[in-house]
Amino acid sequence: MINPVRIRTLENTDAGALLAFELVNRAWFERHIDARAPAFYSLPGVVDHIASYLNEFDAGTWHPFVIESVGGGIVGRANLKTIDMTNRSAEIGYRIAESACGQGFATLAVKHLVQEARARWKLGQLVAYVDAQNAGSVKVLERYGFVDENNTRRGSDVDDYRFSLRI
Repeated sequence: MINPVRIRTLENTDAGALLAFELVNRAWFERHIDARAPAFYSLPGVVDHIASYLNEFDAGTWHPFVIESVGGGIVGRANLKTIDMTNRSAEIGYRIAESACGQGFATLAVKHLVQEARARWKLGQLVAYVDAQNAGSVKVLERYGFVDENNTRRGSDVDDYRFSLRI
């Protein structure tokens, strides 16, 4: 059972909590996604990261979210990335704390991203890239209606599969 959570747009005031979340889960994330630059893992690095994401949010090309457990801090992140209003499409991405995996947070993140893409951004298609070894994320995307595009890989040496959803 999921504890009560809220998903909200990332804010400048999230820097300390976000740094703590990223540090605690760094090794976990790096097993599934590309490693961040070492400079990211400092308060100035996270402040710059947030400022960049919020600039892209203001430009209408990115919508960053944090997932918070009630009274417990950040347990995940979710993003609408590379929002393309001309093609009415975007990429989604999310990361859930290792300690919170298997509790439905990824499913809630995907549900929230689809709702925001539809209601706020008026998008018609979402795509997600998933490491072929990340069976949990594949299952979450398929549960929400994303379709594996015939094991289409992103790049010749990257073991990511592309999933898409028409909304």
